[in-house]
Amino acid sequence: MLKMRFKRCGRKKQPFYKIVVMDVKTKRDGKVLEELGFYNPMTKMFHINHKKTIKRLDNGVQPTEVVKNLLKKSPLF
Repeated sequence: MLKMRFKRCGRKKQPFYKIVVMDVKTKRDGKVLEELGFYNPMTKMFHINHKKTIKRLDNGVQPTEVVKNLLKKSPLF
């Protein structure tokens, strides 16, 4: 089963997250199937590739709760 979730990047005390599609069984920083966007919690800035995200959601990828809330804030969702 595939999930749309965060992959942590950045330095200590300065997190930066990439929104990615991964298998459920992989680790947080494991192999990524596709990158869809990013989220910076320090500045509350995020960017999502809408075409790729809609395509993945139509194919049955389940977003995590945090990603789902972030998608609701996006203007096209």
